[in-house]
Amino acid sequence: MHRPTMRVIDGTHRLGAALLRGDEMIEALLFDGSEQEAFVLAVQANIAHGLPLSLADRTRAAERIIGSHPNWSDRAIAAVAGLGARTVGNVRRRMDLGTDASDIRARTGRDGRVRPLNNAEGRLRAAALIKERPGASLREIGREAHVSPSTVRDVRRRIQRGEDPVPQVGGRRNDAKAVEPGVEQLAQGAGLAWMLQGLKKDPTLRLTDSGRNLLRWIYTRAIRSNERLHVAEQVPPHCTYIIANVARACADEWTQLADELEQRSISDTA
Repeated sequence: MHRPTMRVIDGTHRLGAALLRGDEMIEALLFDGSEQEAFVLAVQANIAHGLPLSLADRTRAAERIIGSHPNWSDRAIAAVAGLGARTVGNVRRRMDLGTDASDIRARTGRDGRVRPLNNAEGRLRAAALIKERPGASLREIGREAHVSPSTVRDVRRRIQRGEDPVPQVGGRRNDAKAVEPGVEQLAQGAGLAWMLQGLKKDPTLRLTDSGRNLLRWIYTRAIRSNERLHVAEQVPPHCTYIIANVARACADEWTQLADELEQRSISDTA
């Protein structure tokens, strides 16, 4: 229950049942945050259990959270509202039409880290810091420039090669977002099949028991391009919401695995 307004955050049906029983007192947890924070808690609670919120309800909740927390990332809001990050991005773009959203320069992700929307600015700050303090660590530069250590590593390598710290796309500087080494090529069509084939040919994986086990684990869990379309056609209507949450939970586990592996890579090369 939200203490300042005494509005129920979670447990409206339980409160109604207590009233029907004639209970004069019930046990409750009181929340002292703002009304906006209370609303976020209410949405999180209602997508986790009880009667599921409809897609329209979750979309309206996302709209309200975007309005109250414009600096939250699409993924952070999606995790709260029970939507996909792409859906939240579409909602945000629709809300931004006709408005000036240029004052938001960074967003806070689900992990609490702040990331700039325009990575070019962060790369240029990192380049300046690298020139001032060439002996500073990747994490130190990244923390001051508000970019990831992997981005700092790429900026440092570009400076050493005499290149522009900001990658070029189509002959022009890519000021919209950073493209890490290899990402642009994969985005242009190499994709998942290319990466899986490369792993399958790696002798350290192909010729060892642990490597073969890892390959089998990956191959049984990797979803190929457009494979989801065939799966979606087989889902009964009454199971769509549950399977959507299962898919989202699996995606979160993959994201955490990716973060852990990326941090290990950064630690090994720092």
